[in-house]
Amino acid sequence: MTTRTHPRPLHPTALAFARFVVCGGGVGLASSGVLLLLHAHMPLAVANALVTVVSTLVATELHGRVSFRSERSGWAVHLQSGLTVLVGYAFTTGALLGLYALRPDPSVLTEQAVYLGASALAGVGRFAVLRLVVFAECPDPAAGSPAPGAEPALSRAAVVIAA
Repeated sequence: MTTRTHPRPLHPTALAFARFVVCGGGVGLASSGVLLLLHAHMPLAVANALVTVVSTLVATELHGRVSFRSERSGWAVHLQSGLTVLVGYAFTTGALLGLYALRPDPSVLTEQAVYLGASALAGVGRFAVLRLVVFAECPDPAAGSPAPGAEPALSRAAVVIAA
C-alpha cells in the first residue's frame, strides 16, 4: 500500500522571496530593453539614470503589492526603497573596483561573475530590508501586544544599522 504525502507548503518568507525575484527580474529585463532603446537617442549615463529611477519606482510598487502584499505606499516607501538601490549600487561598484584592484585586466567571464555575485548578495540584502523595514507588517491588534518595553529579537533599528 502506498502512502501519499502532501508537500509541505512553502514558508511565507520563501513565497515572498520567490515573488520578489520574479518581480525584480521582470523589471530588470524590461529595463535592459528600454535602456537599449533610450541609448540610441541619448548618452548611456543619462539613459541609465532615467531607467534606474523609473524601474525603481515600478519595482517598489510591484514589491509592495505583489512580493510583500503590503498596503504601505507613498513617497516615504519610494525613498526608503531608493536608498536600498543606492546601497546595492555602491556594493556592486565596490566589488568591481576590488576586482580591478586585484586583476587590472579581468576576463569578461570573471567580471560578470563578480558583478552577478555582488548583485545577488545586494538583492538578498534589499529583500531583507524591504521585508523587515520598508514593508514591515503592522502588528495585528487582535494578536495582543508585546509586553511594555519589550523589543523584538530583530528590531528595525538593528536592521537599518546592519544595512
